[in-house]
Amino acid sequence: MKTQYTHLPLAMVIAAVASPAFAESETAPLQPSAAGISADEPVRAIRISAKAHADISADAGNVVGTQDPATGLDAIAPAANAGSETAATEIMSSSALGATDFALSSAAAPTAAAAGDVSVTAAAAVAAAQGENGGRSDSFTVTLNQDSFFGFYPAFNGLIPIGDNVDFSFYGIIWTTDAFGTGLGSDLWTEFGAGVAIYSGNLVIKPQIGLTNGALLSGGARDPNGVPAGTGGNFADGIVPSLTMNYSDDTFEAEFYGGYYAALRNRNDDAALDFLHTWVNAGYKFTDNFSAGAHYELLSNTRNTFPGGSTAVAYQWLGPYVQFSTDNGFFARFTAGADIEDGNDGDFYKLTAGFSF
Repeated sequence: MKTQYTHLPLAMVIAAVASPAFAESETAPLQPSAAGISADEPVRAIRISAKAHADISADAGNVVGTQDPATGLDAIAPAANAGSETAATEIMSSSALGATDFALSSAAAPTAAAAGDVSVTAAAAVAAAQGENGGRSDSFTVTLNQDSFFGFYPAFNGLIPIGDNVDFSFYGIIWTTDAFGTGLGSDLWTEFGAGVAIYSGNLVIKPQIGLTNGALLSGGARDPNGVPAGTGGNFADGIVPSLTMNYSDDTFEAEFYGGYYAALRNRNDDAALDFLHTWVNAGYKFTDNFSAGAHYELLSNTRNTFPGGSTAVAYQWLGPYVQFSTDNGFFARFTAGADIEDGNDGDFYKLTAGFSF
């Protein structure tokens, strides 16, 4: 039999970690998993004996030992907040570790660690929990979008931390407008790409490159004479280098996007198109759940190889937006205003609803 000293709050943490509810819980994207520990707190050592101890009975041949303390250390370190109380535990080799194994005692833990003991300070626990990714976790955002030009287009963006201030980013846009394909829902334009997200204080800079698939930029499949047949789309119809920049603090939010859609297949043949798509918006956060601001957006056809074709600005939109969000990651933004491009009629409107998890 061996007595092992463990801080009482850690006993509660271990019991919580072992429960099914803890295993199924999720945290909000980009929230440090060790938010409950401050590096400014006084250092409290958590000492867990790593030595195995066994008493062998000459008569019965029974062996009594202790569980390897290294098991589960990484799981409990992020939530550790050691108090002044200690718990004395008598662990038998035939017993499983559980909440009932911890008995409250006022006895103090040994002040000196024996050989093989593990000491973890609160600051070290924070560093271990955050690792090399700045405390961020994987995230995935799905949005449903609709506007007066592009129609309905769901999109997604995933982020995977790969460094202290860098995430690997991947995204996709599922364009559903028939006019971007070959008609009747065939060869719909589909965009997929990847890049990185770089974090610098409240600013996130995201350069990416994507591929479009379909017929909008390349003109699609060609007949034997090299003329667009309108019967099929192309893989790698176009290429899309882009840059997105987001800023957010307690009271202000802003976004810039710039993407260049260039024909990749059939680029020097008839019916190839290039487009510049860019927007900028900025707003004020009135509460944690409501913000509002202004939005400007431009779409311009910058290259056109159709016989007799010419370039033109498709639209220029300017108007206000309002955004609502919930504490569990849902958000909705509605933007509307005027098309200020000469010769264009009507207003614009766009709606985005999404969820990050």
